[in-house]
Amino acid sequence: MRNMKGKKVKEFGSVVVVEEGKFEKAFRQFKKNIEESGLLMDIRERQAYIKPTTKRKMAKSAAKKRWKKKLAQQSMPDRLY
Repeated sequence: MRNMKGKKVKEFGSVVVVEEGKFEKAFRQFKKNIEESGLLMDIRERQAYIKPTTKRKMAKSAAKKRWKKKLAQQSMPDRLY
């Protein structure tokens, strides 16, 4: 990236160039880049401290939910007549 005088400028973080005034398209691309980099999840995790015991409980309950969902998908559907 270059500034007005043609000198090269260092880029920090995610950079998206807005072409021809298409801000919406550039904003969508920026959000996609942030989501793929995992930055958003990292920020959400650091918003508040969660005790290790609470983390374990949350992980265990999430595993139970995944297991129940898997079993529900494998079960036979009810007869529809």
